[in-house]
Amino acid sequence: MRSMARPFIIFVERFYPDPFVFAIALTFVVYLMAIGLTDAGPVEALSAWGNGLALLLEFIAQIAITLITAHALAHTDPAHRLLRRIGRIPNSPTVAYGLVTFVAGVGSLFSWAFGLVAGALIARQVAVEGRAKGLHLHYPLLVASAYAGFVVWHMGYSSSAALFVATPGHALEDQVGGTIPVTETIFAPWNVATALLTLAVIVVLCAAMQPKEGDEIIELPEEVRAEADGDDSGGSGGGGGGTATGTRIATERELTVAERLDGARWITLALGGAIMAYLAWWFATEGLNLTLDIVNWSFLGLGLLLARSPIHYVELVADASTTVGQIIIQYPLYAGIMGLMIDTGLVSVIAGWFTSIATASTLGFWAFLSGGIVNFFIPSGGGQWAVQGPIFIEAATNLGTDPSRIVMGVAYGDQWSNMVQPFWTIPLLAIAGLHMRQIMGYTFVIFFATFFLFGGGILLAGAG
Repeated sequence: MRSMARPFIIFVERFYPDPFVFAIALTFVVYLMAIGLTDAGPVEALSAWGNGLALLLEFIAQIAITLITAHALAHTDPAHRLLRRIGRIPNSPTVAYGLVTFVAGVGSLFSWAFGLVAGALIARQVAVEGRAKGLHLHYPLLVASAYAGFVVWHMGYSSSAALFVATPGHALEDQVGGTIPVTETIFAPWNVATALLTLAVIVVLCAAMQPKEGDEIIELPEEVRAEADGDDSGGSGGGGGGTATGTRIATERELTVAERLDGARWITLALGGAIMAYLAWWFATEGLNLTLDIVNWSFLGLGLLLARSPIHYVELVADASTTVGQIIIQYPLYAGIMGLMIDTGLVSVIAGWFTSIATASTLGFWAFLSGGIVNFFIPSGGGQWAVQGPIFIEAATNLGTDPSRIVMGVAYGDQWSNMVQPFWTIPLLAIAGLHMRQIMGYTFVIFFATFFLFGGGILLAGAG
């Protein structure tokens, strides 16, 4: 498996640009495709792109909050102690790579954002503990293993496409004849079986790609190890400064009222408790309706409950903000691409290629392939479903395919091509301290392997 990964490692190192450059290049590629494949002229295509730049501003804010609150939660003292315990489990490189993949995969099935953050932190912690044990671990493969776990996120609890169609009043309600419950998508036996099989396979693959004797090994960078040691000694951002607030307050004078309030844990406990009470009411009245907002409030409430004080939580959030900068600046570019594809009809052209050759039993598979392609241009599960869903749902109605197969087909495609689309590596790599080119050669192997798993799973599910 290591020899299979080597050509992809060389390819990525030589030819894969930074994610920001990747997004810029895609913008011009899609612009030219829109002019060449649709009736839109240069001015119309430019107008569609410019009008689309602001399409996802609300979603950008939601994503930023998700990543910040998940990162802050993972850096609270109880969560970090748990990560340390997990990091001490491996006693061999094989177990180390497999464990990181497994934890990231399980975390991604719960929430894609938590899977990315927890995967990066586990990879870093396993590297720290492994070094202390004398294990020679290839750090880029550890981080690639964490990203490999992300490949199952759309089959789990935070699947945006599945949650969208399960919400009353969704945009395609008339076309599908109501809502599609998560028991027919996320919790369908065929999806659960495919998810578990995929997780098992990628755990084995990541362990099998470990360097052999004599191969180059890049161990944990010193600056990343120093940061992890800082976390161990009390958290980042001065979080262990020896006072209740976690700030560097002179001990030779009495604390002011303001400083006491900054360090009063009961304040964060009160706010965290109020948020958790609201969530309890939400689930009691709405059932299993897990929107992105509810995920965010869950992370926020738990983080507040586990933080030492208000100022400590503020410091955790300040540290977490470094993970979202590139995402915030790149998402308008992808929103522009989305607007360009919708307004010029380019997405209809692409989807039409697949629906024109589909049958009732293969439409889900073609939705999967189409989803994988469109994900390069719109790396957002929800945004992607919004542009592809209507086309494939109409085809499903005409062919007699169960709409749940279409929902999960597009979802499978979205998560599948993430392994070669560098956008979602950004938050993970910000924590891990590596560059995208150091890990994506390995994720190419996962990309090819999961093609057969996802494609086979959706074909076996059939027309319903």
